[in-house]
Amino acid sequence: MYVLGLNHAYHESAACLIHDGRVLAAAEEERFTRVKHAKPALVSNPHELPVHAIAYCLDRAGITLAQVDHIGSSIDPAKRLRNKDFPDRIVAGDWGSDIGETVFHDNLRQVPAQLREMSFGGEFHWLSHHLCHGASAYYPSPFADAAVLAVDGIGETASTLLACGQGIRLSPIDEISYPASIGFLWEKLAQFLGFSEYDASKVMGLAAYGDPEPYRDHFRQILTLLPNGRFAIDNDLLRFRIADYSSLTKLFGIGPRTPHSEMTSTYADITAALQAATDDTMVHLATHAARHLGTRNLCLAGGVALNCVANAHIAATGLFDNLYIQPAAHDGGTALGAALLIWHDILGRAERDRMRHAQLGPEYDDTDIEAALRDSCLHYRRVQDITTEVARLLADQKIVGWFQGRMEFGPRALGNRSLLADPRQPGMRERLNRIVKKREDFRPFAPSVLAEEAANWFDIPLPCQASDFMLIGYRALTPEKIPAVVHVDGTSRIQTVHHDHNPRYHRLISEFHRITGIPLVLNTSYNDREPIVCTPTDAITTLRRTGIDYLAIGNFLAQPTPTHLNTPPTHDQ
Repeated sequence: MYVLGLNHAYHESAACLIHDGRVLAAAEEERFTRVKHAKPALVSNPHELPVHAIAYCLDRAGITLAQVDHIGSSIDPAKRLRNKDFPDRIVAGDWGSDIGETVFHDNLRQVPAQLREMSFGGEFHWLSHHLCHGASAYYPSPFADAAVLAVDGIGETASTLLACGQGIRLSPIDEISYPASIGFLWEKLAQFLGFSEYDASKVMGLAAYGDPEPYRDHFRQILTLLPNGRFAIDNDLLRFRIADYSSLTKLFGIGPRTPHSEMTSTYADITAALQAATDDTMVHLATHAARHLGTRNLCLAGGVALNCVANAHIAATGLFDNLYIQPAAHDGGTALGAALLIWHDILGRAERDRMRHAQLGPEYDDTDIEAALRDSCLHYRRVQDITTEVARLLADQKIVGWFQGRMEFGPRALGNRSLLADPRQPGMRERLNRIVKKREDFRPFAPSVLAEEAANWFDIPLPCQASDFMLIGYRALTPEKIPAVVHVDGTSRIQTVHHDHNPRYHRLISEFHRITGIPLVLNTSYNDREPIVCTPTDAITTLRRTGIDYLAIGNFLAQPTPTHLNTPPTHDQ
């Protein structure tokens, strides 16, 4: 039986296909269209389907849409429509307004007919957004029972879900409704700080440079922790649905930062206080979940579950013995959750497929790769052992694009669509940020470390699979040896690499370990202010316009051709 899960209502559009409970393929639409987040979240476009991601999933399985038995969408239109009745400050015709919510609802309702026109003849399901988030974390986990927390901006009317996973059942326990939203709090503050609403990762990186104390009490006016694991947010201050920062300006004593202007210590302190308030809230939620459900297993999902600092605070409480966060914790992951929710909860099927890695996207063989290389202006050659070659280049301070196997699902590059560098050189971080990634200097980089060596290099109070997906931060034990991957606060957002999950990447790091004595490499996403590369052509295009030294793609090693030389590419075999 084939089940297709879709996320398309807001942003991070994605598709996931499962067959008899086993995940065959999952991908985000942005990787194919090269448009970040696939589309903006507008009331006018929830019916824009991830057609490229759907086509990839079907092609991977060798089927057509007519052969799919069930399709689930990770949104409940009827419940979402209730937003028009909530008192709020709104823009006429937009989110929260009668007209805007009706337009959104009516556009959503077009989706089943669109799928019928694409030849789908099976059963269609509208599903709870937050239950899809929860399903995406619980069903792929190794747990027979777990507390499940989904925390983001908004689903239909809620921002936060506590659920109980037992066997194949995922039962909602409690919801916290808008405007109490940690996800929206981060979006609003990101814009106040001069970034976009999608720049939570920038805000998280900046927070380590600030002192939360000057603004801790200010955030207590914004966010209040309540009994029974609940919290409230003062939307008179935040005004989520309009671009009004007057109340925040009065509260903080400083106005919004202009994009690209100087980042002062005051803004860094505000950011640090935001992170501290988030840590406290997530621990508050987790504490209630542990006490109420009595389980030692926790699954996290939703965009806020990408906050590796807050995740580390939860792990450090000792409330849980096990923590699981799947790699696509953001809205894209609800496509996975929708498919699994249908399989287990609606169809009652018991077969579960544990998610050990994120390699669910497209892959390309050497024939595809060489065809793209031949069409490029790159010098390239086939090499006998790509891992040995690349380890030597990294040890020689080269930046290498690493394009191997199936593309990862989720926002992290985990060793298949990565940029790699030597973590030993403190200047490598600045070089990558300025020349290659073209981003702010305060942005940190993460290490990919051999799983068997991780405890020798990082203080890991609770080993968990979240580290396999680069979703938790740990204190570095010898930061002076790996300065390029240690943030200003002494922590690293690590990825633990297992031989049985990604043998080629593990061999590369092992060879770098043999050469340098360091069992880890700097790993960042292979992109330049764009979605992570998907195809060989994407990888070549990004190589050409950045300061990347080499591209290791399949069994080929390529170099850019200097633009001032009209030299034909070489094809050494």
